[in-house]
Formats: sequence, C-alpha cells, structure tokens
Amino acid sequence: MSGFSFLTPWRLLFLGIVVALAVAYVLLQRRRSTYAARFTNVELLESVLPKTPRWRRHVTAVVQLLAIALVVLAFAEPVHDVRIPRERATVMLALDVSLSMEATDIKPDRFEAAKASAVSFLSDVPEQVNVGLVTFAGTATVRVAPTTDREAVKLAILNAELADGTAIGDAIVASLDALKSVPADESGTPVPAAIVLLSDGTTTMGTSNSAAIAQAIEQGVPVSTIAFGTENGYVTLPSGERVWVPVDAPSLATIAERTGGKTYTAESQSELKDIYSKIGSSIGYETEQSSLVPWFVFSSLIVLAAGSTFALVWSNRLP
Repeated sequence: MSGFSFLTPWRLLFLGIVVALAVAYVLLQRRRSTYAARFTNVELLESVLPKTPRWRRHVTAVVQLLAIALVVLAFAEPVHDVRIPRERATVMLALDVSLSMEATDIKPDRFEAAKASAVSFLSDVPEQVNVGLVTFAGTATVRVAPTTDREAVKLAILNAELADGTAIGDAIVASLDALKSVPADESGTPVPAAIVLLSDGTTTMGTSNSAAIAQAIEQGVPVSTIAFGTENGYVTLPSGERVWVPVDAPSLATIAERTGGKTYTAESQSELKDIYSKIGSSIGYETEQSSLVPWFVFSSLIVLAAGSTFALVWSNRLP
C-alpha cells in the first residue's frame, strides 16, 4: 500500500475548527489557573480539590479533538493506491458482421451460426481467462474490452448487427490494440493471448491482410480462423438479384498459418479448445484507488469511545 491522498482535499480546511477549539481550550485553562490563584488560602483550596494528577483533565479534551480531526479527514475522502492481481491470459473474438454473412449456405445463415459459435466458445473458456470482442464490417470496433464478465461479451455478440464492407485486417489490428490494455507482469513480458476470427473471409477495405499479419507476428499473437460458408453462398438484394459470396477459406487459412494459429470450419468448432488450452497463465497487476473513509470513521469512533471511558473512570461522568 502506498501513501494516501484525498479526493476532496479542500474539505481539510475544516481542520481549522479543530485548531480553533484547541486554542480556545488552552486559553480557557490559563484563565482557570489565574482565577484559582486568587484564592488566598491555598491550603483550603488543596483540601477541597481531589488528589488527581493534573494531566488527566487534559486527556479527555485531547482525545475529543483527535476524534473530530479524524472525522474531518474521513470527510475529505482519503484513498490509497493498491495493486490488484489480474490474470493476463486473453482471447479476443473478432466477429464478421458484413452483409455477406447473411448467406444461408450455413443454417440458419452464416451470421447466426457465427454468433452461436462465439457464444458456445465463451462457455468453454476457463473463467479466469479474459475474453474481449471486436466486430467488423467496413470498420472494426472493440465492443467489449478484455474481461472475465462472460455475460457482457455474450450480450454484445447477440446484439451485433450487420453492416456493409469487410475489414478483416482492421479487425486483427483492433484486437491487437485491445490486448495492450491488459496489465503487464513484473517483467513486462507480452500478454499470453490469441485471436479467434469468425468470418467468411474476403477483405474488401481497410488494412490489408498482410499488414495485419505482420503486426500479429510482431506482437506474438496467433490468429485462429473459423470459416463460415461454402462455394455456393449468395445473398439476395432487395431488388431480388442474387449476389454470389463464396467463402474465402484460403485467405483465412493463410492468416492462421502465418501467425501460428489454426484454421477451422463452422463444423469443427469443437476443436477450438486447443486455442485457449495452450495460452497458459500469467498474472499481472493494475493499480486501483481504494477508499480509506471507513477506516478513518472507525478510528474516530474508537478514539471517542476511549475518551468517554477515561472520563467515566476518572471523573464518573461523560465529557
């Protein structure tokens, strides 16, 4: 734990009240001393006053002022930085949402089959492994940053919508960028990670496949691909015209081969367990702010209780 700071430091100005009370107490004690010295019969005064150590009468006041000071510190919202361990192993899912995924050569269609595969994959990945989601058509978007919240990823998959264009290269680059958000370990070693790309395989815009492959190799992240579709796939335009969209399995296979991943078809997704089973585990740390308010409030209560106890024991009354 590092030193603490305050979220609202201006509230520390209320400590001036504690200082003012302390000054008032000191002045009051001096006044009492002057008043007591006016008694001409000192022996009579000593016989009347109880034999109590002088320091005791100040303890209760000091304790009360300390309790007030602790409350003021709590009011200023103290926090401190803590290092939270986090599993770094990550799988990024890249889901093709291009219009060609409407083809029905994979039942009920490529898009629904791809979403079902992605959701099924989520249920198989170990709980401690982070999973993120990128969707891509003409552009690529990180829908969910790497997380262990499976429901968040599942919801994003189910809510994905189709759009025009296919930017596979952009999807790989966006996935690689998302992996950089995972905290580093003590030695700064790369994140143990993999990308699973679900697509029908033809890049039509954006970053080229070769450029994206080069970045994946440089970052040491294998890209496994799942091909959805057949040579006979087509989509029907609103005009009734058919547009043929055969799956580009060779392009997807090239991506997997060159990055060290594996290539699959929609029918072989059960083999995907190889992807995450070989990632391994690596713990990194991220810094978060943790509130100290409860501790300061608790401390003030303890101090106040101690002051009350002293007052009861020494003077049979509460301060």
